[in-house]
Amino acid sequence: MSQYRLKNLFSEVQWSTVAEQQEQEMRNEIANYNGNKLLNTDLENLTKYFEQQYQIVVPTLKEEEIVADQQETSVDVSLDQMRCISDRTKPFYVPGTLVEITIPYEGDGKAFNICPHAFILSSPRAEVRDNILIIKISGTSLTPEEVRSQIDETLSEIKYYLEELRRNIEQLNDSLPKIAREAIKKRREKLLKDQNLVASLGFPLKKRSNVPLTYTVPEIRRKIQPKPPVASTAPYEPEPELSMENYNHILKVIENMALVMERSPSAFINMDEESLRSHFLVQLNGHFEGNATGETFNYGGKTDILIRVDNKNIFIGECKFWGGQKKLTETLDQILDYSSWRDTKVAVILFNRNKNFSSVIESITPTVEAYPNYKKTLAKPSETSFSYAIRHRDDPNREMILTILAFDVPTQSRSSFESRSEQ
Repeated sequence: MSQYRLKNLFSEVQWSTVAEQQEQEMRNEIANYNGNKLLNTDLENLTKYFEQQYQIVVPTLKEEEIVADQQETSVDVSLDQMRCISDRTKPFYVPGTLVEITIPYEGDGKAFNICPHAFILSSPRAEVRDNILIIKISGTSLTPEEVRSQIDETLSEIKYYLEELRRNIEQLNDSLPKIAREAIKKRREKLLKDQNLVASLGFPLKKRSNVPLTYTVPEIRRKIQPKPPVASTAPYEPEPELSMENYNHILKVIENMALVMERSPSAFINMDEESLRSHFLVQLNGHFEGNATGETFNYGGKTDILIRVDNKNIFIGECKFWGGQKKLTETLDQILDYSSWRDTKVAVILFNRNKNFSSVIESITPTVEAYPNYKKTLAKPSETSFSYAIRHRDDPNREMILTILAFDVPTQSRSSFESRSEQ
């Protein structure tokens, strides 16, 4: 006698319970995630990890790969009223046939346990194994028409439930990034507040030998587990960072100075690189030098404009003549070469000396989006300015803000700006 492991699908747990469980367990993992790793990991990378970790993938049946098999079995006919059986209180087995229909699937097998919001009275029966679903039909005198009818009916019910479940799960999966991002931000704020509280006491910080507890594996999981972003567990030390308010103000000062050059080309047409650059620095120093934060503006080495705080560069600006998309890509390589791990805000100031400025503007975003370290487009503050998030060359968790300002400034001859862009 064959022992079947058939069970009623989509009947063990209600979808509302699963949704609450997934959200709560994700919050619990974030709350118990190693604090230093959380602070040292890029927000979007960590959000993506938790999204992948807790999203549910509804199984997809591979109907084109269905296979059938049959074997002899023993069938209990104790309830068959057409048979003469003296004792119907116990099983009465006779020889019969078992047909097995094997259906491969992709997705979370445990989703077959979930009852969606919308359901029908009948619950399909099948056996769930790793990546396969098995429908079993047994009888003493099976016919092809009878078997096929039962198969089609069971498949139809399974697909109905999967479609309803898909509608429910899409709502959860779509909400996970926002929930994770908010939970991570809240935990970051608390960790930094706690650090500042202890640091303000004036005593040395105690080194901990233990680490926070890891999470408990949720009930519903993908077959291939996503890996958390690689990040250091060393104590997190906040770096001096230029505020977005000051960053945007710096860009506005640069933009205003370049607009003066655009509108009064005759006053600047004979200036060399250092003279043009000095105009930017004079304007920036007029706005920021002597600020209470101690920010000073200087230029040296290969960088045109930089900001230093406590001898650490936190803003780098590069001035370039437009030389095509390839030259812009080389400029991005160059500015990443100049940037240390601590540099988080950079800018490229493009001067156009060609006639077709519209073509230059249209070429910028496709060039940056094709760059290997590109992450996302942040904003387009004006028709000729663009803002992007890019990855640091040596640390994918370190996000930098890149702003490109393009200006149509006539020039009499090729200056050293252009020469530098070819280096």
